[in-house]
Amino acid sequence: MKDKIISMLENDARLTAAQIAAALGSDEKTVSAMIEELENEGVIAGYKAIINPELRKSDTVSALIELKITPQRDRGFNAVAERIRNYPEIQSVYLMSGGFDLALMMEGRTMRDIAYFVAEKLATIDGVTSTATHFVLQKYKDNGISFEAEKEDKRGIGW
Repeated sequence: MKDKIISMLENDARLTAAQIAAALGSDEKTVSAMIEELENEGVIAGYKAIINPELRKSDTVSALIELKITPQRDRGFNAVAERIRNYPEIQSVYLMSGGFDLALMMEGRTMRDIAYFVAEKLATIDGVTSTATHFVLQKYKDNGISFEAEKEDKRGIGW
């Protein structure tokens, strides 16, 4: 039943224990206890609202940052990853296969802020051998939630 609770909360974190219990044919007290247990175990690490950036009209910029790293003896990539994940500006850190070692997701006020952060904070970390920054131009889907693309084409093509 825990897997079903997790699945339901992944799809809609706003569901109450009563709603989940009704859907699963269980009682609210049992579901509440299971949710609390999942939270205490760290299986449920948190709850987050997914915001449509087009409707929020926010002036923030998102970037995917690739890092190549020289692994440290007995620590591999962990020491660098642990240091990077402590920066509040960094939203996600992933160890990757392929042409680079770590992938980071970051949000900043401007492209310049992100560029400064990469140059001054990330590129200067011991073990980081190169960086590549890719700025997000449009979000079509995030965390399983699809966003409707803008209806009006504002690129100025066809003038």
